[in-house]
Amino acid sequence: MEEVVNTGDAAWMLMAASLVLLMTPGLAFFYGGMSRAKSVLNMMMMSFGAMAVIGVVYVLWGWSMSYGSEDIGGIFANPFQHFGLQGAIYDENGEFLAGLGNYPQIIDIGFQVTFAIITTALISGALAERVKFGTWMVFAAIWVTCAYFPLAHMVWGGGLLSGSEDSLAAKLFGTSDDGEGGLVATVSPIDFAGGTVVHINAGIAALVLALVVGKRTGFGRTAFRPHNLPFVMLGAALLWFGWFGFNAGSAFAADGTAGLAWVNTTTATAAAILGWLLTERLRDGKATSLGAASGAVAGLVAITPAAGSLSPVGSIALGVVAGVLSALAVGLKYKFGYDDSLDVVGVHLVSGLWGTVAIGFLGTETGLFYGGDYKQLVIQIVIAVVALVFTAVVTLIIAFALKPLGWRVTEEEEARGIDEGEHAESAYDFATALK
Repeated sequence: MEEVVNTGDAAWMLMAASLVLLMTPGLAFFYGGMSRAKSVLNMMMMSFGAMAVIGVVYVLWGWSMSYGSEDIGGIFANPFQHFGLQGAIYDENGEFLAGLGNYPQIIDIGFQVTFAIITTALISGALAERVKFGTWMVFAAIWVTCAYFPLAHMVWGGGLLSGSEDSLAAKLFGTSDDGEGGLVATVSPIDFAGGTVVHINAGIAALVLALVVGKRTGFGRTAFRPHNLPFVMLGAALLWFGWFGFNAGSAFAADGTAGLAWVNTTTATAAAILGWLLTERLRDGKATSLGAASGAVAGLVAITPAAGSLSPVGSIALGVVAGVLSALAVGLKYKFGYDDSLDVVGVHLVSGLWGTVAIGFLGTETGLFYGGDYKQLVIQIVIAVVALVFTAVVTLIIAFALKPLGWRVTEEEEARGIDEGEHAESAYDFATALK
């Protein structure tokens, strides 16, 4: 074990995994605060439900489908190769297998399960206040299997959207020697911590579900105001804190790349807050706390794929544009009539697309603004489009397949409050408080 373990890297990756896991309870507060008082518990339960389902599914077949070596068409790996993590923890001598860094692979498994959890939980924001909890739990298990695990394999596991010799990038721009006797794509796609795998993936799934499930009763006529803005701010703070594990942890070592990702994450997020608040000020005359929290998330989303490829100054530009774009995009649901309840599409899809494509402009090694050519920009657009189409089709099939289970609660339960209808609970006992 002395040969494969750097205890500093191992400790950092365990901490990073814990930080990313914290993001899902943070998301529960963020989404819960944005919901109405009669729906907050259900909104938070959807995040905790995702943690429960995917925490089990990932161990059984999620790691194998994402990172197994038995590739199937460049789309996913054999789910039975490492079913139940067999052969993924120990070698034939009973020693821990080495991971992506100088530490055991079991740490990588722990790190990656947290990504699958938060990605699935993000989708729930588009379904607030109207979806059966049981249907959501079934959807979470099927969607993570059919959409998330394959996309993780395609981008990070050596599949179709990676830089492998059989990838789309290799077919478009050819291959070169990797220096170790193998071949890799001449221009490799860049997705440092999940622009395609996490945010485009969750964002387009949210849009598809919002269209299939339909609008909340009163959408467009009723003001669905956040019931607890301090919850929203707390959730945003926990997300920002956890995001350092998300981005800096994706360096897979306690090194300079992790430090660069940390600084870029902070810088882009701060710039996105300014971009969002400026847009609000010019459009509405006021800068809001909800805007500050949403701007922070937009910046975090945008820098996710680019955290290891930009300079801090480039991160400022990335963040400002993300804040402006998402602040404008959240209003599109009223124009086009889809009920993306808590702005998953406006924030995660829009900023995820921007962050993924912007690498082609702002990447310090291959971006157009730093002397690169068009190839990086082209391949970034290609992986974004493929991710959009793949997940949209998969989600649409799952959404229609689950219709016999029933997506919607009854109109009476929706009017009374989904917390009471689905969980027989209420977040606030007003009757007792008045005694």
